[in-house]
Amino acid sequence: MSPLVVVLLLLGGVGGAGLTLVVTQLVPTTPDLRAALDRLADQRPSPPLLPETGLRARLGRALLGHSALPGLRPPLRELAILRIEPHVWLGEKALLGVIGLAAPPCLVALLDAAGVGLPWVIPTLASVVTGMLLFLLPSLTVRDRAAIAREDFARAVGAYIELVALERLAGSGTTQALESAALVGRSWVFERVREELLRSRLSGTTPWQSLSRLGEELGVPELGDLSGILRLAGEEGAQVYQALRARGRSLRTVMLTREHARSNAASERMVLPVALLALCFALMIATPAMYHLLVT
Repeated sequence: MSPLVVVLLLLGGVGGAGLTLVVTQLVPTTPDLRAALDRLADQRPSPPLLPETGLRARLGRALLGHSALPGLRPPLRELAILRIEPHVWLGEKALLGVIGLAAPPCLVALLDAAGVGLPWVIPTLASVVTGMLLFLLPSLTVRDRAAIAREDFARAVGAYIELVALERLAGSGTTQALESAALVGRSWVFERVREELLRSRLSGTTPWQSLSRLGEELGVPELGDLSGILRLAGEEGAQVYQALRARGRSLRTVMLTREHARSNAASERMVLPVALLALCFALMIATPAMYHLLVT
């Protein structure tokens, strides 16, 4: 077997393995029911995040002072809701960019070792294109992930508003209602709310001010609406039960409308494939008759 065939087989195997990993990460899989139930039953607080000290963190800290340059400005709201440090995000961009720049020359070196020479223009252009694409990849993925997380946060805030309303109906004070309602949920959203309420208690600020600040930091206006309603109860003694229930109903209506729009868009996208499939089926049926007519 010639060295060229060996190199091509190795490159094909590496490419196939990489494509398999990408597809397995993109295609949704069925979650493990036992693992999901174990996570729901586990009520222990999550361990604190330790600062990273690896190569990615060091590169990110080095680039953090140049974050005003194009492509290096961290999207703070998106990173905040995903709980990703800006220097970690910058380090990931830098590492992916370096990998994209180094991958084509390495492949060309393997081809040269097999006796297949390429002009220097091809690996240079491939390095620039691949490096730019991989460098921009974290910026594209973090916005999609943050949009999904923000939607989950808004959905959980709708449930949290209903719980706060029930606590207020039971006669709890504003602060007690917020804290008691936050203890009910076990998702990451309720954990963030509990952390913010604890921070407000330790700092001496009002809980509605802390929740409003958290809503602005994460880009979740629903949390700001809740804090505005509870500010009226805490500072002016207003009865806010009906206002909370109305806000919860409006949030559910907005989410339901969004789901309907998403389902309608998915149905519209399926019109063209279904039409092409029907056309192919009609051609399959009509082909024998047309062939018979042409022959005779």
